[in-house]
Amino acid sequence: MPVKHDLYQDLGLSKEVVDGHRAKDPHLNALFDKYKTVDELVLSAEKAAGSDDELKKLKEKRLLVKDEIAKLL
Repeated sequence: MPVKHDLYQDLGLSKEVVDGHRAKDPHLNALFDKYKTVDELVLSAEKAAGSDDELKKLKEKRLLVKDEIAKLL
């Protein structure tokens, strides 16, 4: 069953705080956009019940993007 991840909760920050950082840092803003795109791909792959390898790769990619975001915050 597909479950959307709450990135703000995972980071332990409010949307307002994150939005303030995003407004000041174009790279961080791009990473958040990338995270959203990859998260949507993960959700689609979970719904489609596709290849486990593909889903695993997407989840790993999502985690790497989240780690990059966390480093910048």
